[in-house]
Amino acid sequence: MSGFFLELKRRNVFRVAVAYSVVGWLLIQVLELAAESFEAPAWVMKIIITIIVLGFFPTVFFSWAYEITPEGIKRESDVIRDASITHLTAKKLDVITIAAVLCIAVVLAWQMFFYEPSIPVIESEPAATSQTSRTEVVGKDLGEYSIAVLPFANRSKLDDNLFFSDGIHDDLLTQLSKIRGLKVTSRTSVMGYRDTVKKIPEIASELGVATILEGSVQRAGDRIRINAQ
Repeated sequence: MSGFFLELKRRNVFRVAVAYSVVGWLLIQVLELAAESFEAPAWVMKIIITIIVLGFFPTVFFSWAYEITPEGIKRESDVIRDASITHLTAKKLDVITIAAVLCIAVVLAWQMFFYEPSIPVIESEPAATSQTSRTEVVGKDLGEYSIAVLPFANRSKLDDNLFFSDGIHDDLLTQLSKIRGLKVTSRTSVMGYRDTVKKIPEIASELGVATILEGSVQRAGDRIRINAQ
């Protein structure tokens, strides 16, 4: 078995696998940022990730069965062992991997310190008459993007499902708070508005936010319906 692993190492299979994984991860990060900038649908990134993942296996197989030589790509069995340049190929793969790692570090640093996810600007519009709840923006010159998530209404018959709807509410607050540049009102501040009869503009004015998110959770057996506006 040790001889097999030595052969894998000689043919640079391990190096190819590592280099492909690092470069693939870098491509996913860069393409994800590009997809967000061009507002591409979610299925685009799913297809790209699937292609990159599926491409790993033929790439590893190629590194085992074929070898790069000064005369071009040949089957490994056709290459004379003394004429093999796998040691030179290994150095090139190391350089590619290190360069990709450095690029990843740059991308991560940029995302951490400079990148801000785009937040859509919602213009104020006259509120239309409707019996359903809705999001209303009370102002757009607040100096920063802000939102308050009201406790989700429990539309289920069982009171125990109130804990489930509160869990949905808490998870929304957690995810929204991760968005750089978005001010999210704390859970403590909004819990007093559960089952409130106050109007949306009044609540937004009291909390000092531009946007209100409200919704409901209905659970029946294994089926869950969540509405958010």
